Amino acid sequence: MPSVLIVEDSSVVQKILKHIAGRSLAFNLVYASSRKEAMVKLAERNDWLAAIIDLNLPDAPHGELVDDVLGMGIPTIVLTGSVDDEKRDALTRRGIVDYVLKEGRYSYQYAVNLVNRLNRNKHIKVLVAEDSTVTRNFIVELLSRHLFQVVQVDDGRKALEALRKDDSIKLLLTDYNMPSMDGFELIHELRHKEDKVDLVIIGLSSAGDKYLSAKFIKNGANDFLYKPFSHEEFFCRIMQAVESMERLETMREMAYTDALTGIGNRRFFIEKARKYLDQAMDHGTPMSLAMVDIDHFKLINDDYGHDVGDEVLQHFATALSDRFGRFLFARTGGEEFCIVMPGLKQEKAFQLLDALRAQIAQDFADTAAGDVGYTFSGGLVQAPADNVESLMKRADILLYRAKDAGRNMVLVE
Repeated sequence: MPSVLIVEDSSVVQKILKHIAGRSLAFNLVYASSRKEAMVKLAERNDWLAAIIDLNLPDAPHGELVDDVLGMGIPTIVLTGSVDDEKRDALTRRGIVDYVLKEGRYSYQYAVNLVNRLNRNKHIKVLVAEDSTVTRNFIVELLSRHLFQVVQVDDGRKALEALRKDDSIKLLLTDYNMPSMDGFELIHELRHKEDKVDLVIIGLSSAGDKYLSAKFIKNGANDFLYKPFSHEEFFCRIMQAVESMERLETMREMAYTDALTGIGNRRFFIEKARKYLDQAMDHGTPMSLAMVDIDHFKLINDDYGHDVGDEVLQHFATALSDRFGRFLFARTGGEEFCIVMPGLKQEKAFQLLDALRAQIAQDFADTAAGDVGYTFSGGLVQAPADNVESLMKRADILLYRAKDAGRNMVLVE
């Protein structure tokens, strides 16, 4: 667990920070009230995620501790009682993450939230497409302060290639005037041909065209920044874009996740399975699909109640995750689940699925009503197929033949 250093000489403010941080941060929290005490704490460990530092301490009245902590490469958030333009610029040049005015509880909550933001940023990859080395290095340095993973290129065509190769890139910052392919062409290619709908794009330009921002946004960008920009404006736009992306991802996850079991739902399964089938058909590789259904599930609900039935479904979803975690699987109906196994021929897929069947038949679900035993039946088919739905229909026919034949078995075509 990474550590966060919080340094504040006011006992009242430190008490507030301890309360807010203790409730909001799931890290090892280390407190100090002076530069001397902080330096001792800093020497005791090397797993620092970030620091929240009071700018003016009794033994460091001019922000000396801020320089100490920045010198150790620790992202630093500064607390200050007052700030003017000169102090703001000086703090920014020193390389801090942000400064926070001591204006009350909301300000301290903002500082603490920044720490969580930094931790999340470590998992976000940003591509910077900018032909000016000076500007590109400046942007990369700003993003690195906030712990983003940064990829950089110097023209639009290289940016397009980087995005094609790496679908983990979530945010693109692109200049307008670039050689080979300009920012407009890049965005048009991404939005209209590559269909990168999950990519957040912020356009950049020093051009004086007052209509440029509207052109960028109409062309598919999420936002636009004129150069030169202030550190604060840059970070505000980046944070706004990233948090908007995270909200969209949360909504999508809710839409694609089965609320009871936590695995994918039917919508998630169909969309993903279509892509796997297309790949299998294009490359001539095998792909197997199984549909499985818990036997006599209605009797479980009738005998033990629906809450216990839910626990049985959760137990089965966990077993699926353990056995088929590297494949695509989902809950596609009440007690019905589907599995797609790209790269597997029917014979190998049958071995895996029948091994799960044997395991479940000997196992018990630990429920509120005690141990509950159950079995499942399954139907297994292999591509080719015109579409995923036809594969599922074929598997479903076999599934119900297995039910009619006595249950607790897997049938193949």
